[in-house]
Amino acid sequence: MEVLITCQIAISIPDEVLFDTKMSREEANRFASCAVAVGYYTQSGVSIGYCAQIAGMTEEEFVKYLGQNHISIFKYDAKEEFLEELNNA
Repeated sequence: MEVLITCQIAISIPDEVLFDTKMSREEANRFASCAVAVGYYTQSGVSIGYCAQIAGMTEEEFVKYLGQNHISIFKYDAKEEFLEELNNA
């Protein structure tokens, strides 16, 4: 198994936001980690594996999380491109 060097990034969230959302600090940390992972996946094309690590999930859990948030793991620009790929399978 590959050992990755990681960095830690902190963000400041006002206590009022935690109060309004009824999130604990741990829940807010997990929420932020998931948001960053989804952002990297959708905006930068970072792999599901790395994004799952960022989110603190397995790859399977991350794929399910994406689905629950209506984010497709399929990267097609047009319906025709998807159908062509499907026909070639």
